[in-house]
Amino acid sequence: MVVETPRTDSSQDAAVRETLEDYTLRFAPRSYRRWKPGVVATTALGGIAYLADFSIGAGIGLSYGTVNALVAILVAALIIFVTGVPLAYYGARYNIDLDLITRGSGFGYYGSVLTSVIFGSFTFIFFATEGAIMAQGLHAGLGVPLWLGYLITTLIVVPLVIYGMKALSKLQVWTTPLWLLLMVGPIGYLVVVDPDSVSRWLAFAGEEGGGLSAASVMLGAGVALSLMAQIGEQIDYLRFMPPRTEANKRTWWLSTLVAGPGWVVFGAVKQATGAFLAFFIMGAAGAAATEPVQQFMGIYELFMPVWLAIPLAVVLVVLSQVKINVTNAYSGSLTWTNSFTRVTKRYPGRIVFVLANLTVALILMEANMFAFLNSVLSFYANCAIAWVCTVAADILINKFALKLSPKEPEFRRGMLHAVNPVGVTAFLASAIISIAMYFGAFGEAIQPYSPIAAVIIAVVLTPVMAIVTRGRFYLRRTDDGIDEPRFDASGTPVATLYTCDYCAQEFERPDVLASAEPGKIVCSLCVTTDKTGKLVLPAS
Repeated sequence: MVVETPRTDSSQDAAVRETLEDYTLRFAPRSYRRWKPGVVATTALGGIAYLADFSIGAGIGLSYGTVNALVAILVAALIIFVTGVPLAYYGARYNIDLDLITRGSGFGYYGSVLTSVIFGSFTFIFFATEGAIMAQGLHAGLGVPLWLGYLITTLIVVPLVIYGMKALSKLQVWTTPLWLLLMVGPIGYLVVVDPDSVSRWLAFAGEEGGGLSAASVMLGAGVALSLMAQIGEQIDYLRFMPPRTEANKRTWWLSTLVAGPGWVVFGAVKQATGAFLAFFIMGAAGAAATEPVQQFMGIYELFMPVWLAIPLAVVLVVLSQVKINVTNAYSGSLTWTNSFTRVTKRYPGRIVFVLANLTVALILMEANMFAFLNSVLSFYANCAIAWVCTVAADILINKFALKLSPKEPEFRRGMLHAVNPVGVTAFLASAIISIAMYFGAFGEAIQPYSPIAAVIIAVVLTPVMAIVTRGRFYLRRTDDGIDEPRFDASGTPVATLYTCDYCAQEFERPDVLASAEPGKIVCSLCVTTDKTGKLVLPAS
């Protein structure tokens, strides 16, 4: 009997060989998910150590006043939390990242490349933002030139990001206690020794002057809503959650909610704190009051000598930026690799996109993007809102209420249509109209309301498009050619192992399907990189 050797091409071989990729293109198998829910949650929350929240809150507070800033932060946090719940649940429950969720939630196999570009842009914009803050800390504390600080902050994360989830989980867990002590301790001290500072801050009217204003609130909320895409980075960790069982369901749900949409609670507190610190030091720091390193140096110097205050502020800034920028670089490399491989059918390796993402971020830092941060974030917010709200609406309304979208997530090539007009139409309409509003195309009176318009358009148009198309463009096939279901009766992904006939590797049930070549099994990696299309099942 002649045994046929499994057939692979170079892209398939590369995808299989790279054992440190942390399942860049696919479902995270149960065999890899060895962490308890609490460890996954702690790792995910370590990624929100960033200090950009302090700058964002400071900018909003100084511009529009404390009351407007607090309401704006609250409005943005509420929207982010509500839309983040279904996304975090799907990531943790089905062990897939946000791009894979997006594919089967209204966008289609290639349609979600649009949103991958949005998310990829998020990662290098915020890497540049956080890197600039770290460079400011090195400059203020150690006299390091900014250009050199930008380079240092870029290169320092490379060794950590290469090793993926295993290294990142250790870094985030070990550094969190020190980070909390350095951040929370001084702020608590300030409130205790100068309680009147809080009342003075609450009365601050900002550069715009006046009281509570809907326009000011919306403008501030627009900046804060730019962080909506952060849920994608949280899901990059949450996809490694263990299966939900009767024994762990309380811990599982708590970890999912806290580390998923719950990140925005911590973010909102940091934004409000940033507004407070900027107000406290604005007399001495001037325009630099929005820089976190100046904020913390100003507080540290209240109760310790300068020679100690400056190094501690630098340690806090560097620690915070390393914790978040390893996440930015990691998540960015995942999304760019995913998109490139789908479009070209070629797998260049995640490390290529780690370096590409860092190069773009370095260019943005050297161009002093931090100086016009709020303008960049306000524009970007409309795109992020359109994407996240469209996917959230598809899950909550189309899947569970209208039942026009399949509840079980699908991401494999051949099972999905190339483009689903439901999500793509809602996303493009939401983004284009809200961006036009932001630039004043419909008049100055409604210009501040572009973020809310993005939310409303996405949430309304997503179910409307599903009804109009009757859900016909979600699945290209309903049967993947394998008898065993992908999910058990409780909805948990099945862990049965199947051997791919093309790369000879074992994959769990959600990650395989029948090949178009009779009698063979193909994994999602090999079908993704199949340039001929001969392995793709026909439509049914």
